[in-house]
Amino acid sequence: MANSECLTTDKRLQTGFSYLWMLLLVALMGVGLTVVAEVDSTVARRDQEKMLLATGRQFQIAIGRYYEGMQVGGRNEYPARLEDLLQDSRYPGTVRHLRKIFVDPMTGKAEWGLAKIGDHIVGVYSLSTKTPIKQANFEAEASRFADAKKYTDWIFTYPPDLIVKTDAQQVIEPSDRPTQ
Repeated sequence: MANSECLTTDKRLQTGFSYLWMLLLVALMGVGLTVVAEVDSTVARRDQEKMLLATGRQFQIAIGRYYEGMQVGGRNEYPARLEDLLQDSRYPGTVRHLRKIFVDPMTGKAEWGLAKIGDHIVGVYSLSTKTPIKQANFEAEASRFADAKKYTDWIFTYPPDLIVKTDAQQVIEPSDRPTQ
């Protein structure tokens, strides 16, 4: 009888031990999945940042082409609306500086903040107020984005060294900016 009691007690201990191992395994899998989700989220956000930099550069080039294009009244002019970049009405034919109004990769909407001089658009910026992951190692034209506190600080202007304060829509022009 003593033998059968020992076997029963040993089985109960083993069953409890297996249960603890299963709990530990489930907990470790949960932690592992959380880490994987965090890494995936960071990778996705970095991809969105790359897309924002590329899209902003496209807007910057389009605004520059519009500005440097046909002169009105003997002077260069910035577009009044983003749609002017899609079809430039200053030319007799169809001239497109941008093929479409791009979606802001950070917000998922085709809405952009506009940096203006008077009623004319000199640049665009994302409406996302999230903090950027990328804080350094920008290309030369985007070096002013280093240490930005939020994506709204990444303002894509033409010329690239034009400094714009979006809150009050004030513009500080660098000395080497082309004259209007």
